[in-house]
Amino acid sequence: MNTTAPGTPFNFAQHLLDLNAARPEKTAFIDDVGRLSYGQLSERVRRLAAGLLALGLRREERVLLLMHDSSDWAVSFLGALYAGVVPVAVNTLLTADDYAYMLQNSRSQAVLVSGALLPTLRQALAQGGHEVRHLVVAQPNGDLGAQATAFESLLAANAPLPQCASTGADDPGFWLYSSGSTGRPKGTAHTHANPYWTAELYGKPVLGLKESDICFSAAKLFFAYGLGNALSFPLSVGATVVLMAERPTPEAVFKRWLEHKPTVFFGAPTGFAGMLVSPKLPTRDAVALRMCSSAGEALPADLGERFTRHFGIEIIDGIGSTEMLHIYLSNRPGQVRYGTTGWPVPGYDIELRGDNGGAVPDGEPGDLYIKGPSAALMYWGNREKSRETFQGAWTKSGDKYVRNADGTYTYSGRSDDMLKVSGIYVSPFEVEATLVQHPAVLEAAVIGMVDEEGLTKTRAFVVRKAGAAVDEAALKAFVKERLAPYKYPRRIDFIEELPKTATGKIQRFKLRDMQAANA
Repeated sequence: MNTTAPGTPFNFAQHLLDLNAARPEKTAFIDDVGRLSYGQLSERVRRLAAGLLALGLRREERVLLLMHDSSDWAVSFLGALYAGVVPVAVNTLLTADDYAYMLQNSRSQAVLVSGALLPTLRQALAQGGHEVRHLVVAQPNGDLGAQATAFESLLAANAPLPQCASTGADDPGFWLYSSGSTGRPKGTAHTHANPYWTAELYGKPVLGLKESDICFSAAKLFFAYGLGNALSFPLSVGATVVLMAERPTPEAVFKRWLEHKPTVFFGAPTGFAGMLVSPKLPTRDAVALRMCSSAGEALPADLGERFTRHFGIEIIDGIGSTEMLHIYLSNRPGQVRYGTTGWPVPGYDIELRGDNGGAVPDGEPGDLYIKGPSAALMYWGNREKSRETFQGAWTKSGDKYVRNADGTYTYSGRSDDMLKVSGIYVSPFEVEATLVQHPAVLEAAVIGMVDEEGLTKTRAFVVRKAGAAVDEAALKAFVKERLAPYKYPRRIDFIEELPKTATGKIQRFKLRDMQAANA
């Protein structure tokens, strides 16, 4: 199907339902309360679409999707798309203040919410600023209160909508909010065709997902990464998905590995690090994994190598973004270069640009730009940031990378985190990746500090593994043996935990604030 031609009719929800119409009995989702077949998924998606229209929601109006991972989340997302309504998927770990902002920013006319999250949502609504017409509550915990309808009641009251909205490939499909690690999160608007392209360019040809796979993602569905892992990719090939509502602690992940035997697991470096030090780490023969994927932050080489030694399988590390929807630079199954983010995904063009906007030579860090068909339309209501990020056909990632002689790319940090030490750029990530190779180190973050002579040097914040011991001098010596002399951290602080966003990314600006406060 040519989804790129202007005016091409295309509805992503209908696309997925059509792909799986021939396997109605096969399990699509396994969640904490049961299983949902592809046939049941189709009926519930179309019932919810009819229900949303019966509530008076109109084409392209927004609905906030605030739900824990479950088959109801998938039904809500696809049902809204099917109806031509725009789901705004948001992080379930945020505060009432965050939701109040997102409601007002998106002007959502309804909220699809898990019962467990209803109290926090009501706090957000109580702040005023935006009036919501309807609340639809999945798995309610008690009295729903005013303006609320039970999810199952809405489905039962409406016959399946026989035909999807006549949306086009470039029509607004859904929103995701950026993590907001440096300010208010930005509403990132994606089209109906964008998830189609991520599945066609990455999920199928690069990861090689198959109908026989059972997929399980630690990254939740409200993340761009999780949406591909646990919905767009597996449903594009007729695979089965395992979902869980709780946070992906090592114990929670291991439980699903052992009970449901997923074949493909999608995680992030912080999660893989926690698993490897867990006393409950399963043995190789206890799991059915054939492959793992990592994104969110660059995967340290040592971490990938230790995981592969234990389980005998590869971690396919890649980088994507909310703006591009999924991964555009990645290692490949059977072709992994740990310590790098691999090669450009076919269908995406990559450029590294210097401060003057020109190309940088191999071996030197440059700003990463991407061109590909899954780029977002814009940041809603933020023209300045939209123009800064979406530059014609190119998207500015905000990351620094180095291109290696073999065509792979190595992460050098966020553009605003790079340090210039002794007149030479130093990647915080390179120093962090070296620190975590020490057997006593669990996590590390590096920022710049100005010494008594006004010169920038590296400073590290380190979290030790439970029960492990290492002092500053020993750790400095460890780094000096492995990196150029000017890169080793001149100061190392040992702390209990690193500040992170709700997505698990290190907030270096908070470490800089801490440093300024203690100066």
